[in-house]
Amino acid sequence: MFSRFARTFPKILASGFTKRSFATLQNAFANPTTNKKLILGSSILLGSTIATTAFVACENKSVPLVGIPGTNQERSFIAIKPDGTQRRLVGEIIARFEKKGFKLVGIKILVPTPEHAAKHYEDLNKKPFFNGLVKFFSSGAVVAMVFEGKDVVRTGRVLIGATDPSQSAPGTIRFDLCIETGRNIIHGSDSNESAAHEIALWFKEDEIANWVSTNPVYEKM
Repeated sequence: MFSRFARTFPKILASGFTKRSFATLQNAFANPTTNKKLILGSSILLGSTIATTAFVACENKSVPLVGIPGTNQERSFIAIKPDGTQRRLVGEIIARFEKKGFKLVGIKILVPTPEHAAKHYEDLNKKPFFNGLVKFFSSGAVVAMVFEGKDVVRTGRVLIGATDPSQSAPGTIRFDLCIETGRNIIHGSDSNESAAHEIALWFKEDEIANWVSTNPVYEKM
């Protein structure tokens, strides 16, 4: 049974299941008459389904929560902001990281409290735009994720693009999918130190799936 689940999990991620499921949840969040507690419960159920399957395939228990910088187990925190979820971009953004070769090991969808958002952006608390940033980041559903892979922090920032979408390179997420600095759809850790802080802020040990691909491409390099 365990080997069957181990074979199935990568196929689940590679299929349209995740994209379709998140699109459905996002549509529900956009509907003002929807019971948000019910939708959050569905989101947690979706995450539990993915995580449970991943844990069945777990063979890499030695990796710490924040990953191991400079190795194939380096980890980065990636968050799709409320504008990204409202615009139904969750599936596409996940696909870009996976197509690059990075492995999704943690995911949850939630509406952050202002206090949580303030902790996330505490390094910007002296900036004039801080209060507006916190208000926006806590205004809707955020998809919090942890991706794992070689040089994922630096390469993840390249995939995302510059803070100002107009200054981003063509082909990056921000250049292709947004136009406003204040609504640039995605956050990514900018250093290994930031990644460690952010992963620990958003995830607990038992919310990370230390799974190993049954068809490894980079893990053994």
